[in-house]
Amino acid sequence: MTEVFLGLGSNLERERYLVAGLDSLQALFGSMKLSSVYDSAAIGFDGHPFLNMVVAVDTSLSLAAMATRLRQIETEHGRPMNATRFSPRTLDIDILTFGDLVGEHDSVVLPRGEILENAFVLRPLAELAPRARHPVNGASYAELWRAFSERSQVLVRVDFCWRGRCFSRRIQ
Repeated sequence: MTEVFLGLGSNLERERYLVAGLDSLQALFGSMKLSSVYDSAAIGFDGHPFLNMVVAVDTSLSLAAMATRLRQIETEHGRPMNATRFSPRTLDIDILTFGDLVGEHDSVVLPRGEILENAFVLRPLAELAPRARHPVNGASYAELWRAFSERSQVLVRVDFCWRGRCFSRRIQ
């Protein structure tokens, strides 16, 4: 089994599609670990704010099979197959890490660069797996978050419930 960290986001009917994405991921993987959910501005384009979170799963799927299945889940939940990178979306699921794989494999670049660039990825990842280490630089996600210049990216933890598990807003 390979531990995989996934980034989930939505900026169109955000709660609906985040719940739908989590339901689909649970059907595919079973047990999952979830971060809190964060509200953040759209980055790279002018659009509605996103809800973002990170999910950890263990899988026996190959990277290629997982990438294909995640694209299918996005499409099933209204994301156009030809959606551009910086555009509104009902559901976005990104493979952040796939075990310790580094480099481009099956058209997926690992680890995903947004881990080190965007608060909406690093903060929930550091919350979910503070001691886990970035496969390239070896720093823990907690260390990376402490060193991150978060002032440039506003991130707010929000109330969110899924299958009886509720996340409460906390002052950061």
